Amino acid sequence: MDLNLLRALDVLLQENSVTRAAERLGTSPAAASRMLGKLRRAAGDPLLVRAGQRLVPTPRALELRERVRELVQQSDALFVPAAGFEVARLERTFTIQAGDLLLAGLAAPLIDRVRALAPGVDLVFVPESAEGGPALRQGDIDLEWGVLDHLDPETRTESLARVSLVAVARGGHPLFDHPMDPRRFAEADHIGISRRGKRHGPIDTALARLGLRRRVAAVVPGHTSALLLTRSTDLVSLTLAGRLPDTIAALGLRTFPIPLDVPPLDVGMAWHPRNTSDPAHRWFRDQIRATTTHWAGQG
Repeated sequence: MDLNLLRALDVLLQENSVTRAAERLGTSPAAASRMLGKLRRAAGDPLLVRAGQRLVPTPRALELRERVRELVQQSDALFVPAAGFEVARLERTFTIQAGDLLLAGLAAPLIDRVRALAPGVDLVFVPESAEGGPALRQGDIDLEWGVLDHLDPETRTESLARVSLVAVARGGHPLFDHPMDPRRFAEADHIGISRRGKRHGPIDTALARLGLRRRVAAVVPGHTSALLLTRSTDLVSLTLAGRLPDTIAALGLRTFPIPLDVPPLDVGMAWHPRNTSDPAHRWFRDQIRATTTHWAGQG
């Protein structure tokens, strides 16, 4: 039923008068009378019948009156702003899709920040293996955090930081015996990092511009496994500049600048538009933004 007709029925059953109902509805008595006619046909009942100089409700109208009042109140409440959002009382779980290297540096400060402001909020981190699928659209995750690609067209995104890549090898690697140049870099065997098993990336593009090629001797799905493999082989891998220095040192690794023109990585967040105006989700995006900005500023 048309919501306007439902609202008119509510007023008519409260007033038991077409004239007074018209005044409350901001219309003419003739228009209110026409609405009553439509309501009678829809209900299969006269609803209001004349008793002398006034109208009285039929048993069917009395049966409907409270139910109609409740429905109108519920429809009005749909568009009333929610009660004040209190972060400290928030109880919710946010599911975040992010890569292992990003989480290694950012998960702990994000958890600390969230727990200090909203102790009732839990965080679930899922791997980037879901990337490229409909996880955001289907509501399987609340937010994607990292290097964004393969997103649905309606997805909202925000760029948060740009971070540079550096190469990394074990501390005793022969590469460190002489100055690094593109040719020596290309001659080393490398580790590729790809969830899809890809062997070609920006490094190869930059080398190709110089007429050089490298051998990608192994491909692993994540940065953590790449660092561990680098520790025990003569393979060269990549990591983020200025990140996880304690971990790099503990693994006996050493970073060095990539002797190529390689663009930095854009770190951002993505979410489905259904969550754009949700106060809790908006607050959580603020925490992601602040955590990433602080992390980027330390590099």
